[in-house]
Amino acid sequence: MHAPSSVPTLAVSARGVVKRFGELTAVNEVEIEIPRGVCYGLLGPNGAGKTTLSKMIAAVLPRDGGELKVLGLDPWTEQSEVKARLGVVMQGDVFDEDLDVGRNLEIYGRFYGLSGPAFREKVQGLLKFVSLEGRERGPVQALSGGMRRRLMIARALINDPEVLILDEPTTGLDPQVRHAIWGTLRQLKQRGLSILLTTHYMEEAAQLADRIGILFKGKLIAEDTPEKLIAAHLPPWVLEFDAQGQEALLEEFAQAASVERHGDRAFVFHAVEDTLRRWIAKGAFRTALVRPASLEDVFLKLTGRTLDE
Repeated sequence: MHAPSSVPTLAVSARGVVKRFGELTAVNEVEIEIPRGVCYGLLGPNGAGKTTLSKMIAAVLPRDGGELKVLGLDPWTEQSEVKARLGVVMQGDVFDEDLDVGRNLEIYGRFYGLSGPAFREKVQGLLKFVSLEGRERGPVQALSGGMRRRLMIARALINDPEVLILDEPTTGLDPQVRHAIWGTLRQLKQRGLSILLTTHYMEEAAQLADRIGILFKGKLIAEDTPEKLIAAHLPPWVLEFDAQGQEALLEEFAQAASVERHGDRAFVFHAVEDTLRRWIAKGAFRTALVRPASLEDVFLKLTGRTLDE
C-alpha cells in the first residue's frame, strides 16, 4: 500500500456534492465521510445516483457543486494524483480480447509504470488471489462472467490502491459466484483497504459494509452502520404476511404495532417476538413468518418501494 496521505483519517469526504444532467439533478447535495479502512456501502435502486457519485469520486466525472476530497485531494483538479491511488471496478468490463488474461494485466500495469520480472510475479499473485491461477495464458473470451469480474478486481489492485471503488460488482452473477466475490472482498477488508461499494443488493450491503448510506432520487436519506440503521427506524421484529383479505386484521394490528403495507404484503413491526407469534393465530394466513427486521424493511419504510422496483 502507499504511504499515508496528509489526511490519514478520511478516504473520502463529500460536502454538498451536486451533479446535474440538464434538468435532472442526479446527485443532490450529498454529504458523506468514509474513514480509512472502512467498507462504505452506497445502497439504492437503479437511477438513484450511485454510479454518478462513484464516478465523481473516481475522478472521471466533474461535479457541479459542493466540495469533494479523495485522500485529501480534489478528484477533478488533481485527477492524475487521485487516479494513481485508486482502484476502480465500474459496471461492465473492458478488456483487450486479442490478448490473454495475464497480458491484459501486464499492459494495464504500464499505465502505472510497472514492468519487469517483479511485476510479472505480482501479476501471478493477483491472479491467484482472485482464483484465476493457471489461466494467465488463456484467452479472455473463454472466461465466464464471474471470472471476468474477478479479473476486473485483480486489475483494480495492480497499483496497490489506497481506495477501491466497486460499482455494482456482482450484478448479473449467479449466487454462487456472488458469494465467491464477497469472499475476495472480505479479504481486502481484512487488509485494511478502504472500499466504496455501490449496490442494489441488500444482502451484499449487509454482508460487506461497515457503514451504509441509502441514496434515493439523488439524495442521501439515511446513513449509519447496518445494525444502527435498523434500530433507528424500526422495532426489531416483523410479522410478514399476505395482506389480501386481511384489512380488518391490519386495522387491529395497527392499534398496537407499526404496520406497513406494500402491494399484497403486510409488515407488522413489534419489539416482542413472542407477541407477533401469538398474533399469527388471529388470522387465516396464506403465508406468514416472524423474522428479524432487515435493511430491506428500512428501505421500504424510507422510500415506499423495494430496491428492484
